[in-house]
Amino acid sequence: MEAFVGYCGRGVGQSVPMSAGKTSLTAALMGSVEASLDGDIEHVAPESAEGRASTPARGNHEAPYAVARRRCGIRCFGSTIFRSLTTVIFSAKLNVLLPLGPAAIVVKELWGKQGLVFILSLLGLVPMAERLGYVTEQLSFFTGDAVGSLLNCTFGNAPELIISIFALRNGLLRIVQQSLLGSVLSNMLLVLGFSFFSGGIVSKKAQTFDKESAVMNSGMLLMAVMSLLFPAVLHYTRTEANFGRSELALSRFSSCIMLVAYASYLVFQFGSRKTHADHRNEDVIDGEACPVEEEVADISEWEAIIWLAIFTVWISITSDYLVGAIEGAAEEWNMPISFISVIMLPVIGNAPEHATAIMFAMKDKIDLTLGIAIGSATQICMLGIPVAVLVGWIMGQPVDLNFQLFETSALFMTVLVVAILLQGTSNHCKGMLLVLCYAILAASFYVHVDAPSTSENSA
Repeated sequence: MEAFVGYCGRGVGQSVPMSAGKTSLTAALMGSVEASLDGDIEHVAPESAEGRASTPARGNHEAPYAVARRRCGIRCFGSTIFRSLTTVIFSAKLNVLLPLGPAAIVVKELWGKQGLVFILSLLGLVPMAERLGYVTEQLSFFTGDAVGSLLNCTFGNAPELIISIFALRNGLLRIVQQSLLGSVLSNMLLVLGFSFFSGGIVSKKAQTFDKESAVMNSGMLLMAVMSLLFPAVLHYTRTEANFGRSELALSRFSSCIMLVAYASYLVFQFGSRKTHADHRNEDVIDGEACPVEEEVADISEWEAIIWLAIFTVWISITSDYLVGAIEGAAEEWNMPISFISVIMLPVIGNAPEHATAIMFAMKDKIDLTLGIAIGSATQICMLGIPVAVLVGWIMGQPVDLNFQLFETSALFMTVLVVAILLQGTSNHCKGMLLVLCYAILAASFYVHVDAPSTSENSA
């Protein structure tokens, strides 16, 4: 048995290659057990032929193999857990903020200070959102580029969607609208602006990007603006056929249309990516390019799925406390709820994703930056907002696409400015303009308060 235990001890310190199958591992284990058994038999006193014949040969192998397999399974399982924890939890410096999530729960239960609970839970969401993106990226190694990019974009917006669901459950309809709107505005102005500015300063040249993708995203965003604009115009011009009901019915119908449009957009994106990949492969074969070393996942597929579930559940718990503390924090700080929902939530909560987009721009990978900034804004407009309307319908909450004139005007002007600046190339001057536009927008929401009637309805 010493030989087998020694083999398992080496297995703990050394990872088994993914290419090694179960058959080779079983053969190695059986070989180690048989070798140890042969050594043990030499030390046993000789028996008669009748005694050896009466003892089944199977009995000499079953017990040691079962014990050895159990010992190796426990050690290997413990080694896998330790390696996964080290890779996912202890490798990122940002994870020092992870204890702030449990701290928010403790403060809420013991002292009930809403402002402190809001700050702690918001900061606690930052590392969880970053780790969620990391685990999704690891899972994309096994799902392929097309599905992986969709997973990255979807789970990158998971905190906003989860916050919206908990706000819907609490009847905070305006917070649902404003938090989703804030994510769109911050991605399109703040993230894209800093990315253009940083990329232009570092590269010292105008950066080019895929015009077809930029135009497609701009068209999708303009469609979202149109879907939000008509319910607001119906409401404020008093031109509804059935006051209060036509606006809600139009919102639900438009939400279904937006989901169909977004599904068509995904099909188009997957098809175009496959075509571009085929063209690149043909160019590589014709040009006889040197093979590039392929990146390897840090964790296995099942580890990524398990961690994905863990972080999603933990984000849900933290988001529940975050949403419950928004109104109390606004009262303690004497600050409009609209500023907290539109500005503070997206900027702090999406900080890791924003930093990633800026880093890609500084590495002259501006297409990846656009995929994060504009792609996330498109997904929230065409998927997140319609889903919130339909989920509210299921939950009995009258969520509509009437974001009020102030918020709708802010979205319309943002989409218009970004669509114009996406013409041509990107440079640091365009980036500075986008950031300054966001500063004006933030100041506007700081002095903006919802009408009394709207606030009462949202409460």
